[in-house]
Amino acid sequence: MNKIKNKNALKRKTMHKKRKSKLHPAEALKREKNGLEVMDDIPYYVRNGWEAIPPEKRDRLKWVGVFYRRQTPGSFMMRLRMTSGFSNSEQFRTIALISETHGPGFVDLTTRQQIQLRGFTIENVQNIWNQLEEVGLNSLQTGFDNIRGVTGCPVAGLTPNELFDASPIAKKYTDIITGNKAFTDIPRKFNVGITGCLDNCTHTASQDIALIPAVKEVDNQELKGFNVLVGGKMGSGGFTLAKELDVFVLPELAAELCAEITLIFRDHGARKIRNKSRMAFLIADWGVEKFRKELEARHAKHLLSAGKDIRGKKKTDHTGIFSQKQKSLNYVGLVVPVGRITTPQLYEVARLADKYGSGQIRLTQEQNLIITDVHDSRVGALTAEPLLQELRYDPSEVMRGMVSCTGIDYCHFSLIETKERAMEAIKHLEEKLGNTEPLTIHWSGCPNGCGNHAAADIGLLGKKTKIDGVITDAVDVFVKGNSGPNPKVAPKLLENVPCDDLPEVLEGLVPYLSRK
Repeated sequence: MNKIKNKNALKRKTMHKKRKSKLHPAEALKREKNGLEVMDDIPYYVRNGWEAIPPEKRDRLKWVGVFYRRQTPGSFMMRLRMTSGFSNSEQFRTIALISETHGPGFVDLTTRQQIQLRGFTIENVQNIWNQLEEVGLNSLQTGFDNIRGVTGCPVAGLTPNELFDASPIAKKYTDIITGNKAFTDIPRKFNVGITGCLDNCTHTASQDIALIPAVKEVDNQELKGFNVLVGGKMGSGGFTLAKELDVFVLPELAAELCAEITLIFRDHGARKIRNKSRMAFLIADWGVEKFRKELEARHAKHLLSAGKDIRGKKKTDHTGIFSQKQKSLNYVGLVVPVGRITTPQLYEVARLADKYGSGQIRLTQEQNLIITDVHDSRVGALTAEPLLQELRYDPSEVMRGMVSCTGIDYCHFSLIETKERAMEAIKHLEEKLGNTEPLTIHWSGCPNGCGNHAAADIGLLGKKTKIDGVITDAVDVFVKGNSGPNPKVAPKLLENVPCDDLPEVLEGLVPYLSRK
């Protein structure tokens, strides 16, 4: 009997070890082959249709920015990479044409200053890529365990209120990592924000790496550059504030420094438990000092201590009419309600950008857009265009500050519908409260936090709850979050608020939370 007990105990111990050492399916996918090599499989999928894609390999398509959607089997989503939200009229026309030909008649602007195409079949993916390539766009590495689109000030190079134009650094880092297999085997998704703007128009405290404008005196000379923050996040357990690394870096060295930080995460980040694999957990495990020492050893250059953070106290979303640093030119920021823009609107934005500006278009982290280089003499004519009654430069504060993730219609992580609910809330609040003081209301349909709910004046996190025995769409309500120079994780104020009751709840809450 003892022999049998000992044998069973040994068997259980062996099985436990096997289970413990078993790779997570996401890691097994990466061990099998590099994610970018899915390109070799695309011709087969194009010929044989989406059902030829093995279910366990669908996530690999995200390395090339193609997303299978459970809600719409056979209809895929593609996320385009637009560093710092830079685009132009030619790209908008191509995106409109693709949406018109293959999609549902609209695209979504994201909180990482990118565009998501919807509704196309796998048979058309190569044709879509060809069209995008002709206008300088791609979808590489925009999903799953990759460095996502690099965010930055959408009016970099235009706004007079910046330390310097940081967009070339963001582009240089993007060029380093895209298509480079050295950066396609990281433990989890990775968000980077690089900005020289003094107006806090980008989320910095929630990034895995954030470069923020700073000055430092070295040898009696004031240098302009960045302070470095690391280990911020929104999902995987909630908003974690990025930590100061006590590093100042010059612009010409910044992209390479970001690359080295990324590779430290690649080599040392945790891989066993998915919701504990973001870089925030490596920073928590190592501590900032150890991480800094590792970076200095790998960077092969002496790291300067942090300089003076020169960001201002105020925040702007660049919505409205603003003077550029270029004489007699202006940029005009337009609100795209909850980030969803129709195909006709895309074409019209492209036309207006050419007619009144230089053809340049920028996307913001609030899911809005900006037409640049509008001469003083043409601002009035632009604001009189019919489209600007739909995409307003002078919206209500409720409309201006409303941000929404994709929602349950197109994202299988989301637990509730968000965009339609957000529009209902906007209409209700505008009718009941008129124009409020400035505030932000952000919706996330699930704990992944794509709507940045934990960094808003009012954050709404979708969930399911049971009321009188009926499963109901609901939200938890968070208040007074911030991801700027004085970051704060929004505390939870209310739980299990039914979505049907939410407009009235917000009506009572908004007057107490509007920013003076």
